[in-house]
Amino acid sequence: MDQVKLLELPRIEDPRGNLTFLQNSDHIPFEIARVFWTYDVPGGEIRGGHAYYLQEEFIIALSGSFDIVITGKNGSEQRYSLNRSYYGIYLPAKTWRHMENFSTNSLALHISIMEFTKDDYIWEFEDYKNLIKDA
Repeated sequence: MDQVKLLELPRIEDPRGNLTFLQNSDHIPFEIARVFWTYDVPGGEIRGGHAYYLQEEFIIALSGSFDIVITGKNGSEQRYSLNRSYYGIYLPAKTWRHMENFSTNSLALHISIMEFTKDDYIWEFEDYKNLIKDA
């Protein structure tokens, strides 16, 4: 999979409370190597603002809501609002993104294809544009 895609996860509805799950490549397009979460984001703050060379990621709003903003090499933006725990967004490698508009007590779960390495980050948008200019 090489495009940003909103994916729906299985949902088992029950009057006692609903349940959603994922099982590696059954529900997301890669095997899980790393999981982390972001929380307690102060109002008005922005997270992200980078891309990865190799890492693919799947992000779920486990609680609350926030927006994922994808920026194309020409500066165009596409916004995805995550506010249900049975939807997540798949972000392939070389996708420039940031997260904003966090609700109070929001909790974002990040699932990654690879372990953390600082060398995989693309921090400067100009570097990102140069990398994908021929893509």
